[in-house]
Amino acid sequence: MLLEGIFAAVSTPFYSDERVYYRKLEANIARSSRSLLSGVLLLGSTGEAMMLDEAESREVLRVAAEAAAPEKVLIAGVARESVRGTVELSEAAAEFRYDAVLVRTPTYYAGQMSAAAVLNYFRSVADRSPLPVILYNIPQCAPYNIPVEVVAELAQHTNIIAIKDSSGSVERIRALVAATSNAARRTVTVTPIFEAVTGRMLAAKDESGDGLVSIGSVIDSDERQNGVESHPSDKNKNVARVGHTETLKTRIKEVGFQVLAGSTATLLDSLEVGASGGILGFAACAPQACQEVYLAWKDHDRKLAAEKQQRIAAASQRIVGQMGISGVKYACDFNGYYGGRARAPLLPLSAAEKTEIEELLAGIRN
Repeated sequence: MLLEGIFAAVSTPFYSDERVYYRKLEANIARSSRSLLSGVLLLGSTGEAMMLDEAESREVLRVAAEAAAPEKVLIAGVARESVRGTVELSEAAAEFRYDAVLVRTPTYYAGQMSAAAVLNYFRSVADRSPLPVILYNIPQCAPYNIPVEVVAELAQHTNIIAIKDSSGSVERIRALVAATSNAARRTVTVTPIFEAVTGRMLAAKDESGDGLVSIGSVIDSDERQNGVESHPSDKNKNVARVGHTETLKTRIKEVGFQVLAGSTATLLDSLEVGASGGILGFAACAPQACQEVYLAWKDHDRKLAAEKQQRIAAASQRIVGQMGISGVKYACDFNGYYGGRARAPLLPLSAAEKTEIEELLAGIRN
């Protein structure tokens, strides 16, 4: 799976009595799907995953998958304290046609999470997960900073494709990129303009009856009768066709182990040292502003990218880094998404804090 660009780590909406507000989740995902985001993460730290029970977690994944546009990459946060629990939620995510799972280190027995135990945990999950695994390093919440050398070892696993690093350290991002540069390269399916092709895109074509039969070079039935072979240029792209109905064009791209930034404040610098994109809590409330940094960088306009980065730096640090979940949720409310309150024991914001967020986001509206 190609993981490039900006992914929003979305929040989980609740009613005032703390029940999950699935209709608002559906609306939020639908609106995010209309943005230029590469995809969304459900049940990450911003999604209050640890506050939800198993039934709620599965329903959140189901509702979001049904609301998301097929071309948006869907990532499911599935970490549990046991390998068994993590794999079971990974299997549920696969049923809902997610594209990858995000897995953090177990936290309760943090004192026993040696390098050997962490290696065993992630490898065991990756061996059994039906979806590709993205490692999640968030030392602010999980009391374990995955050593770079451990990540380098895990990057050799065929089903571990990336890491989201939320340490906020650009030097660590640089070190991760360097340490994983020798990981085996994987072949991924992309669109003709080198954007990710998701499982839901393929399934939608397959179920529509438009003629998609496989991903691979397929020769038109009339061409086959006339002895026509596929054009040499098709070796770099796959065209799935039946009769004369062309339904999906794809290319093949090779990617290595992908490093994704988890800190909005250091997004541009992380991209400069080799990150392929970012999974950002701030993109839950300001996706366009985050995307503009990436697009300017992608266009090699370093000056504009720096201006766009500076525009969101203070707001992201204060709202996400200091005010946390309640801050992100109020920012969502202010910027046209539904945020609502966080689940207890997280506290609501004061009136002064709400006013501060409004001022910080005054120039960052969607």
